[in-house]
Amino acid sequence: MGKKILFLFIILISNNVKSQNFNGGLIGGISSSQVSGDNLSGYNKAGLFLGVFTQAPVSSITNIKMEMNFIQKGSRNPKLNQNGIPDISTSYLEIPISLNYNQNELLSIESGIQTAFLLSAKDNDVYGSVNSDPPFDKTDISAFIGIYYHYSEKMSLNTRLGNSVLPIRGYYTERIFIFKRGQYNTVLSFTIHYII
Repeated sequence: MGKKILFLFIILISNNVKSQNFNGGLIGGISSSQVSGDNLSGYNKAGLFLGVFTQAPVSSITNIKMEMNFIQKGSRNPKLNQNGIPDISTSYLEIPISLNYNQNELLSIESGIQTAFLLSAKDNDVYGSVNSDPPFDKTDISAFIGIYYHYSEKMSLNTRLGNSVLPIRGYYTERIFIFKRGQYNTVLSFTIHYII
């Protein structure tokens, strides 16, 4: 599945290069995340956010954007020694697709969906890394919204909030409740997008 997405991304870039009606660039920043359903709260897990993007106009005030990002997610327990609830550390290859609406020359808002492919996952207790039980799903499908501040013609600052729409893993037991079906990623990211 990941290879198909990568192939689609390359085709999109190639088509845009031929039409010369696009631009693209680099993304760098940090993520702050939590995992709903892990009995912890707060965006205590900081992670790396690196990627590339391409975008093409749809109209004079909208464009469509596709990214390929490496992102670290999970949760951190500041009171691990007291309550023993393990930290969660995951990293993903994430493919977001968004529609961006230009409010004015300085601000844009975005909304989209992304598919993330699990690269690594581990739980960390007071003794160190332990096997994830239950195991994490290989994909994480999320919806997101965000806002851009266009600092210059080449550089934009982005803040984005994303949340899994399907669980990233279930609970230890097979019981499923109406509103508690498993664990979900919630990520708040702060990135710089630079057009090259």
